[in-house]
Amino acid sequence: MTKLYTGSCHCGAVAFEISVDLATETSRCNCSICTKTRLWKVGAPAADFRLVRGEDSLADYRFGDQKILHQFCRVCGVKLFGSGTGEDGPFTVVSVATLDATEPELADAKITYQDGRTGSFDREPPEHRYL
Repeated sequence: MTKLYTGSCHCGAVAFEISVDLATETSRCNCSICTKTRLWKVGAPAADFRLVRGEDSLADYRFGDQKILHQFCRVCGVKLFGSGTGEDGPFTVVSVATLDATEPELADAKITYQDGRTGSFDREPPEHRYL
């Protein structure tokens, strides 16, 4: 069931809201940035995301094909979310760790593993225990 979650960085400079269903799908990817930041993410259409405060505290990062805008809190360094445009239109993905969610909700979250290292985000990598 879709629910409105709040989330923030560690220091609280940046806060957001997003409507998602954690039980439907979250993901972990083996691409270079997801692996190095240990990112566990959940995505939604961009219209289901709202920045509540802290736009001036965000730092931007793009790499590779420059299609995804990764955003971090420039005060505490926490990676919060990323955005881009996919087959279904504009989207936002947030770090599950930044959500103000309860442990049972996180424990029940469905996790899909993505082989981003080869660009096959619709396929599970051969090994994912380290993600």
